Amino acid sequence: MTAAAAGLLGIVVLIFLFLLGMPVGFAMAAVGTAGFCLLVSPEAGLSLLARDVFATFSNYSLTVIPMFIFMGSLAFATGMSRKLYDSSHKIFGQMKGGLVVATIAACAGFAAICGSTNATAAAMGRVALPEMKRYGYDDSLATGSVAAAGSLGILIPPSTIFMVYGILTEQSIGALFLSGILPGLLLAGLFIGVVYIQCWRNPALAPAGPATTWKDKLSGLTGMLDTVILFSLVIGGLFLGWFSPMQAGAVGAAGVLILGLARRNLSMPAFLFAVKDALKITCEVIVIITGAVVFGHFMAVTKIPLNLAGWVGALDLHPAAIMGIIVMIYLVGGFFMDALAMVTLTIPIIFPLVRSLGFDPIWFGVIIVLITEMGVITPPVGINVYVIKSISNNVPLETIFKGIFPFLAAILLAIGILLAFPQIATILPRLLH
Repeated sequence: MTAAAAGLLGIVVLIFLFLLGMPVGFAMAAVGTAGFCLLVSPEAGLSLLARDVFATFSNYSLTVIPMFIFMGSLAFATGMSRKLYDSSHKIFGQMKGGLVVATIAACAGFAAICGSTNATAAAMGRVALPEMKRYGYDDSLATGSVAAAGSLGILIPPSTIFMVYGILTEQSIGALFLSGILPGLLLAGLFIGVVYIQCWRNPALAPAGPATTWKDKLSGLTGMLDTVILFSLVIGGLFLGWFSPMQAGAVGAAGVLILGLARRNLSMPAFLFAVKDALKITCEVIVIITGAVVFGHFMAVTKIPLNLAGWVGALDLHPAAIMGIIVMIYLVGGFFMDALAMVTLTIPIIFPLVRSLGFDPIWFGVIIVLITEMGVITPPVGINVYVIKSISNNVPLETIFKGIFPFLAAILLAIGILLAFPQIATILPRLLH
């Protein structure tokens, strides 16, 4: 068997293991080790596995992941998600679709201190869905909007996907964080536009809430103060050179802890929940990264990334057309794979090709995150949809999926805008670096 054939067989076996429900990290490590044993030698394959596991778990740069995850877990435990929603509710709640707009705004705010789509969707779903139900909002619009807006958690920094992408491609995590700010605000604005269009076409979907005074609106802004302080401290301090990305996560987690204790919003059970939640998510992410490293070494031996880059380079196509093909591959893959799994699986194969075509790796990171945002809400995987389903047991799954399709159109539009105007993603990194 040739090396290329072994590589293709390994990819097929890996996808089959995913479909069987085998944990992503273990599946990639198993296939990568078996493939390396086949192509090189059993001794070399087992040595590679031991070396990669030790190297990954002892990698200092990976400490950025648990720090930012712990920051997000603490933020949820201290009730910051409710404060953000209450503040947004005071500002937007009196207009048609106002509660949905408030939810999207609150998700964008919570994303600034939480790097997970699942956590953002769960945090906002718990506080927003009962309110929307009480005001008679359409189930499809209410649940679909929370599932979609939760995806902002991996675009607006800090972002788990950006951290993993930066580690796998050796790009600046700080630059990636900056690159997600303007696209994140753009996508949040497009989501709000989708809500306005739906409410204009059918006002019965989302009745207007009670009116609020300007005093109430101004007081609502104070509820966002903690989030603004933390975001400014972490992202601002990172680029003023006060601390490294790893230290930035630790400073952010400490900031949430201090605010929670000072405002008496953090009990011991809530703190223990945050620790347990952060530990669980961190272990999952690092095991996936370890498996991706092992699988990436197997791919390097098969020379599939090198051959793919050479084959595409020989095609008489404009680089933009090739990028369009890559985007379509990711869109289809997102229907069947978890976002983090898809990124860790494909980046070792796709990234060398992207670099050979001359595309900006920071911009490409934003495109990858936008595409994976679609994956977290599209059937059959659509993990955010299942998170919302667990919160709203009385809403049928098909109703939630129906509600996400208008927001999928908004994500596609955002991808198109970024393809046409890559400066939206690159201007902040270039200005501040």
